[in-house]
Amino acid sequence: MFTIKAGYSDQIELEAPLERVREFFADLTNFAALMPGVAKVVIDNKGIAHWEIETTIPVVGSMRQRFMLELAEESEDRIEWFPIREETRNFLRFSADFLERSANRTLVHFTQMVEMRRQSARDLHTLAGLAGETIISNEMTRRVTEMIQTFIARAKEKLEK
Repeated sequence: MFTIKAGYSDQIELEAPLERVREFFADLTNFAALMPGVAKVVIDNKGIAHWEIETTIPVVGSMRQRFMLELAEESEDRIEWFPIREETRNFLRFSADFLERSANRTLVHFTQMVEMRRQSARDLHTLAGLAGETIISNEMTRRVTEMIQTFIARAKEKLEK
């Protein structure tokens, strides 16, 4: 089994009320609009979110993958999306926890995990075997971190207006 993993976890403090911040993170179109590499996010009539993500990995080149997620939790202080139960290859999970610091200040703990599993490296990309799991996983983690940090900076701009 050829497995690639990447993840990101951090917290940010935003000068915006909790409800506004929560609504922003609950609207998945914000991810497609503000996160580089997310080509589109569409929610079908069954509530399944289809994320299409494109990234470039050294040695391997450009990769475009689709991830299907279902809402696992949506409460006042947490939003979490998990891969659909039937998924066996592309796993994306993200969560955002919200803590109200004051009427106009909200702390967000944001986590995103990506995992891709294939029987063979070639099933992922023709050059994936050349690079290997470790190099691709490290590069994916770097790219996911860049994508999310850009998203968070843009979200901060939008929310703190």
